Amino acid sequence: MNHRQKMALLMTALMALMPLAGCFGANETNGQEESEGGVFDFAEQLGGTTWYHYPGGANAMNNTSALVGDNIPYFSQGTYYATGYSTFEPTMGITSTDNIYFTSYGNGPQGSTAIVQCTNMIEMKNLSDFSCENVYGPVLPVANSNDPYVYVDPWTDRIMKFDMHALLGMTVEWSDDEGDSWFGPSVATSYSVQDHQTIASSPYGGILHETLWVFCINGNYPSPLCSQSQDGGLTWGPELPGAPVDCQSGGLSAHIIGAENGNFYRGQIGCDGTGYSMYKTEDGALTWTEHRLPTEESGTADTWNAEEAQVDTDSESNVYAMWMGNDNMPYFSYSVDDANTWSDAVMVGPTHLEGTGFPVVIAGDPGRVAFGYIGTEGDGLWHGYISVMTDAFSENPLITTVQLNAPDDPLDDASPTCGYERCGGFGDFIDMQIDAFGRPWLSLSHNPNGDTGIMGTFMTGPTLVGNVTALNALPEGGTQTLN
Repeated sequence: MNHRQKMALLMTALMALMPLAGCFGANETNGQEESEGGVFDFAEQLGGTTWYHYPGGANAMNNTSALVGDNIPYFSQGTYYATGYSTFEPTMGITSTDNIYFTSYGNGPQGSTAIVQCTNMIEMKNLSDFSCENVYGPVLPVANSNDPYVYVDPWTDRIMKFDMHALLGMTVEWSDDEGDSWFGPSVATSYSVQDHQTIASSPYGGILHETLWVFCINGNYPSPLCSQSQDGGLTWGPELPGAPVDCQSGGLSAHIIGAENGNFYRGQIGCDGTGYSMYKTEDGALTWTEHRLPTEESGTADTWNAEEAQVDTDSESNVYAMWMGNDNMPYFSYSVDDANTWSDAVMVGPTHLEGTGFPVVIAGDPGRVAFGYIGTEGDGLWHGYISVMTDAFSENPLITTVQLNAPDDPLDDASPTCGYERCGGFGDFIDMQIDAFGRPWLSLSHNPNGDTGIMGTFMTGPTLVGNVTALNALPEGGTQTLN
């Protein structure tokens, strides 16, 4: 059993449900609002950085009739913890021993890419409990790369360090002991040009390793190029088109992911250059099929990363897609039949935001999903957000959104268009994972603090694995964790 499938700990009792009635109100989602009894009668006082809403932003406090079963609110607050290391395109992973890993450009031995391990962050009682340090230290470190990337295999805990070197080649290194020792590098590509790499595994079954590995890159081809490894990353097969052979999608792809049933998915603009599609392989990246996402009403963003639609799968291989619409707001759809058909698309952000960017999605058990992104109220300041659903399959799923940083502590204040373009340590993308207790973690950059890598999460809120219960509370982080 991998760590995403472990049962969440029961730390507090479920609140009693009371008779509910009402009608949907205006699209106001002020976290300070109080309801007259019922499911929003929290013992703690809500702050102004938590919003309970339905798809489209309708205030859930104005209509609680849909809040039954797993589709109920929990007292929720967001925060972040600074790692002390700078970051660029902050991919991340979590092992079953509860260690968090991310990359730090140039801060490893001899100027290499560091693999930073944060210990005790997931279960800390006090801020002094957690620490972060580089654990990448081979005898001959691989030179620093343009685009550092780290991925943790959720089935074996293998930590994969995947580096792109000045558009000249890719190298793969790995550790099976939490970074104490490293193997490789292996050369992961023979193609002359590449960028925007992504890598993942699945229990499809490699011939010489427990899991199958696939990477995809932008290889100066009409669609991404992908390659598989049957031996855990030691050797790699030929680069083949990561889409149907006649696809003209362009080469830039969102993060690839592997599902429990062995399928791999990645999201991107459609083969005809319009809308968004999900691309699926059932044979380890040898062949791919296109599955159109329901973007007819949302449209697609007209921003620098408009080609990307993010994807993840839950513990039973249901598929969840996220993208930015032409209003620069986050949209979501799910599939329970391996991406063959999709639910109607819904907007999942709170409506006080005027724009969002850098989407990423992660799923736990069926119907439990978290969305990460940065957003602005139109004032040129950008903040970090996580929105969660505990019953995505409900007709009216409750969405709990938390802002991870204080209003006077923006994650970017120098670029008014940060979410619509590359900026600071965000680079091309961010990343997200769920720990063994069902808590979502979002890797971000604090640009005003020198592109410091930060881990955003729910201090308190609902778990996304096992029975839906309240998470054990973490201490408040924020600016006091910055150097």
